[in-house]
Amino acid sequence: MSRRIGNTRLGLWIAFSAALYAPVVWGAASGSFPQSSSNYQSMSDEDRAKAAYNSALGLLKDGDAFDANAAKATGDEQTKAQKKARKAYERARKKFQDATTYTPQLAEAWNGVGYTQRKLGSYVAALAAYEQALRLKPGYPEALEYRGEAYLGLNRVAEAKQTYLDLFSSNRNLSNTFLTSMRGWVQSRRQSPDGVDAATLSELEKWIEERSQIAGQTAAMTRAGAPASWQ
Repeated sequence: MSRRIGNTRLGLWIAFSAALYAPVVWGAASGSFPQSSSNYQSMSDEDRAKAAYNSALGLLKDGDAFDANAAKATGDEQTKAQKKARKAYERARKKFQDATTYTPQLAEAWNGVGYTQRKLGSYVAALAAYEQALRLKPGYPEALEYRGEAYLGLNRVAEAKQTYLDLFSSNRNLSNTFLTSMRGWVQSRRQSPDGVDAATLSELEKWIEERSQIAGQTAAMTRAGAPASWQ
């Protein structure tokens, strides 16, 4: 599932304490940090986690850019872009994991671990990371949507449906995003079933269209001033 390239929505800030409620900047493309420097050695675990998280975001941005290039390329160029994307995601995963080691309560870093695991095809590991993010930050919208992406990667249709319903009641934009992902998954599985039977795909396709109609009707009612339970 390689969509929404360049829009990971992992969050451009981290909150360790009241003093750290501030935007963070993208890390350098190299993802490097002078770990041997005296400044680094004197840093607190919270500051080390922040540095690792920032660096991971920069690497993630690179990975998504390479992934986007791979989606548009063919042949050797596609292969090269895929390799570059994988390398960036692997390095980003390590940085996110470092951040969770220094500050285990950082839900955003666990979400980043899940995102990179999923991009690398490790869906079960991604689910575990998303679950940890959600334990730390119940209802975390991005983690819910990304967990749904992992469910799709594992062909867990029932959980994917429930993900959409949960998002529909809490975050309309992400529910729309995830419905688009579900459509893409159906199309992908029609080309390469990977153990999913045609009846399941047809049933889900029908369900998606029904939910899309309901979403459109609800949006129209809300624009007209009627109350909406999902707001």
